[in-house]
Amino acid sequence: VWTSLTQTARLLRDASRFVTLATTIPRLTRALRRHAQGLPQAAKFAVPLKRVERSASGGCTDARPGTHAQKGRAASMGVPLVESASIQLGDSETLDTKAMAFAEECLKKVKAEGAAAVATYAARFGELKEGESAMVSKDEMKAAYESLDEGDRLCLDRVAARVKHFAETQRAAIRDAETDIPGGKAGHTVRPVEVAGCYAPGGRYPLPSSVIMTAVTARAAGVQSVVVASPKPLPVTLAAAHVSGADHFLRIGGAHAIASLATGAFSGEGVPRADVICGPGNAWVTAAKACAVTHARVGIDMLAGPSEVLVLCDETCDPDMVAADMLAQAEHDVVARPIVVAFTSGQGGKKKAEQTIGSINKALDAQLAVLPTKAVATPACARGFAVACDSLEEAIRVSDAVAPEHLEIVCKDYQAVADRMEHYGGLFIGGLAAEVLGDYGIGPNHTLPTSGTARYTGGLCVMDFLRIRTWMRIDDKAASQVAVEDAVRLARIEGLEGHARAAEKRLLPAPPAKKQRV
Repeated sequence: VWTSLTQTARLLRDASRFVTLATTIPRLTRALRRHAQGLPQAAKFAVPLKRVERSASGGCTDARPGTHAQKGRAASMGVPLVESASIQLGDSETLDTKAMAFAEECLKKVKAEGAAAVATYAARFGELKEGESAMVSKDEMKAAYESLDEGDRLCLDRVAARVKHFAETQRAAIRDAETDIPGGKAGHTVRPVEVAGCYAPGGRYPLPSSVIMTAVTARAAGVQSVVVASPKPLPVTLAAAHVSGADHFLRIGGAHAIASLATGAFSGEGVPRADVICGPGNAWVTAAKACAVTHARVGIDMLAGPSEVLVLCDETCDPDMVAADMLAQAEHDVVARPIVVAFTSGQGGKKKAEQTIGSINKALDAQLAVLPTKAVATPACARGFAVACDSLEEAIRVSDAVAPEHLEIVCKDYQAVADRMEHYGGLFIGGLAAEVLGDYGIGPNHTLPTSGTARYTGGLCVMDFLRIRTWMRIDDKAASQVAVEDAVRLARIEGLEGHARAAEKRLLPAPPAKKQRV
């Protein structure tokens, strides 16, 4: 697929994802093996997928991972067709042990040596020259914004405004609360953290949209100080930080960038230590975020894996549009995963659903052939899959089992179907609600849970920067006695006498015993 090792070297910068390519592209096996020693492997589908004997587009399919791209490429590729029974719960990403070990060592080194250690890592990965500062001033961010043409500036302004409006709507829905308790009042207050560290990848593609999604949301939550980190930033990335209201910008990436945010490595230069770190990244960034939680006592938004989209559709869908949406995610990364789950609203059942998938795969092949990013999208499509279902109920079960990052509903009665879905990161209802509009700031955040984690968490939002703090006050001692007595009893049931005695200090004195007449 790649025609030169120069392109391979470029892609190997995202080394955490490339071990799996050795089985997909045999002619690059030697080159990958030379570079892959000690690098984390990309996560695979937790349950082995039982593939049917033919692909929906007519190409050959094989049960071994990675072989579909080779055997079906000559005629037709598409995405492999698998049996719905293969899709079960448990499609989750695991943190690679080697990436975790590196991240832990990096965090300890940065914690001990501060900015000097960060500079060493940054020079090692070609981010900074010797003696070059990692910091970008607010004036430089503003100058980068002003250097853009008017169209680009207005685009960034509009996107930031829409993201801000949605985030402020979320913030307005989260309020302080108060209620009665025996003898007094109790409630909670909602307050933002003081410092947010916002990470934006800068490897294969510049991602100013990720700067906006993270920094604007933090600002809308009321965070006092926002620090953005991104390696080798282009002017548009710095401009995005400017329109997002970032206070500080660090032009570094990877595990050492997360470590610097978590430890306050640049606090001597005025960059505060982060209370919460958010944003997407590769396996090294994800491992560093995990280490930061346990070793540096900071909060994170989530541990994100490779991007994924699941399109749930019926025979009324536009195959060209569905294929385009699948490729929009496939071009993110060679281990991204485009998925289509088809059912039939009318007559025809599973056979008709297979025909729908065949039409989508045909369109996907045609679009992939002329896609400038096909070198990345091709192996991603081989990693994706399609499922033809007998019914809508089966299609819903499959989708909920995957719990995809992005879920598109493209079918008849799409709102009624959307209302039945339970597990997803972001939901895109109807053919007009393209996932790519979510990527580029129509409102909701594009930083979403992947690899099945949508079963227990949601996407980045203002709540990630807020603390719900509870309080109680007792003013009426007499009215509180029933609660005090319960506390005394429960403490002794649990064998905690100190607790019981502390509660007893709040009991009213027992009334004096009445004297008996002789």
